[in-house]
Amino acid sequence: MGIYLNPGNDGFFEAIRSEIYVDKTGLIAYTNKCLCTEQKFICVSRPRRFGKSMALKMLAAYYGRECDSRKLFEGFRIAGAPDFAENLNRYDVILLNMQQFLIRAKKQDVTDYLEQVVISDIGEVYGELFSDKETVLAAVLEQIYAKTKKKFIFLIDEWDCVMRERQESEALQKQYLDFLRNLLKDQPYVALAYMTGILPVKKHGQHSALNMFWEYSMTDQKALEEYTGFTEEEVEKLCEKYQMDFVETSSWYDGYMLTRFHHIYNPKSVVEAMICGRFSNYWTSTETYEALKIYMDMDFDGLRADILRMLSGARIKVNTHSFCNDMQNFKTKDDVLTLLIHLGYLAYDLEEQRAFIPNKEISWEFENAMSVGGWTEVMRVLKASERLLEDTLRCDGERVAAGLDIAHMEVASILTYNDENSLACAVRLAYYSAGKDYRIIREMPGGKGFADIVFLPLPSRKKPALVVELKYGKSAGTALEQIRKRQYTKALEGYVGEILLVGINYDKGDRDKPHTCKIERMKYPQGQECD
Repeated sequence: MGIYLNPGNDGFFEAIRSEIYVDKTGLIAYTNKCLCTEQKFICVSRPRRFGKSMALKMLAAYYGRECDSRKLFEGFRIAGAPDFAENLNRYDVILLNMQQFLIRAKKQDVTDYLEQVVISDIGEVYGELFSDKETVLAAVLEQIYAKTKKKFIFLIDEWDCVMRERQESEALQKQYLDFLRNLLKDQPYVALAYMTGILPVKKHGQHSALNMFWEYSMTDQKALEEYTGFTEEEVEKLCEKYQMDFVETSSWYDGYMLTRFHHIYNPKSVVEAMICGRFSNYWTSTETYEALKIYMDMDFDGLRADILRMLSGARIKVNTHSFCNDMQNFKTKDDVLTLLIHLGYLAYDLEEQRAFIPNKEISWEFENAMSVGGWTEVMRVLKASERLLEDTLRCDGERVAAGLDIAHMEVASILTYNDENSLACAVRLAYYSAGKDYRIIREMPGGKGFADIVFLPLPSRKKPALVVELKYGKSAGTALEQIRKRQYTKALEGYVGEILLVGINYDKGDRDKPHTCKIERMKYPQGQECD
């Protein structure tokens, strides 16, 4: 076994011996279907810590010729597939981590260094089949194939690191893309090329250097949705095993919405939460909120307002098609938002073409980014949100209304009240801190309509539920009457406990007290009002 040629199955062995391993070997059944077909070029882009490298270790263990991995796969899904044995350890695998080459090349050209060390490694096995003076990797593989008819499987990790870490060098990027094209495109020795990274395939000029790749990205994972992260069923089993609350796990790490799988969880964060036995921000600790802040502060009209709306739970329409698949060529706010989708800071609903903040873990990171400057007014609103929730739980409608007045003034330069929807965004932002104790749902169906905002307490929190109705230019009493008349509390089916009915009105004609609020207590499901 070599370093790059047929690296063996040690990586997969370590993965399955870990305390938590979720079976994703079904991916192999899909790659088997793609072998030696026009679909053999696969580019999978996902955020950091979403299992990309682990998938490559698994594929290397399965396909690699110079090891026997049959026992490693016993008991896993792929072992029951009809073509399991047909492709098991039958191919030469070349595993390349582009991040390592970028670091080790230093002042040498990345591609020159890569070809040098990989050719040397291949030479340990196939040295008699090509000239020792050959310096082009594609030429070496062509000569080997011509004499043996053996095909290779290419597994490329961090394929996009050149685009991410050498943003200023278009020449280097083009050279790198041309290298990959020459190595892979139209080459008879390629049985499969599986690339992973954060960004989709990069385009340069008017043409795509790698237009043969089928792309599976965070805007459309296609057939690989199940392998993007942990599914809801997988997380439920882990929560049961580790005695962790499933609802709270969901509020922290769920939210990545795909077409067939509407609940995809961040795998790294779930694993750490289970092993550590507590909920916290695990994934984003690998990132820097300073980097997130750079994109949040870009000077595109409407970007800051969209971020605030998403922080309040709204979903924003995004055109993902103009994005150039790099980290510096931004033409519109949509390009910035698309990048944040690929980085994992935003989730994306393909059917509605809308982006949103997926969970509590990511909300925390946005808050951190705002705290380092430039969002002073917003931070004052977020810090005041704990007091606003306390006033609400005390049923102090006057203090709640006064708090909403202040919050509105703080964010008025970014968010403007135009209707009940914009009011809902501002109110949700004003209650931001409630997210640590509640699952907050906008436009929740219940009774004879939709409740504007529902606050469902997490099972571990001993707090009442809240049903909030908003009115624009009417009255807080009218809002409460609508909750009762349309029976919005039926949205809380299965909940037993105290409920606060909260009616909020905004009257732009009243400069002194634009917000009014009325709060009532009741028991559910009996429907009896509390004293």
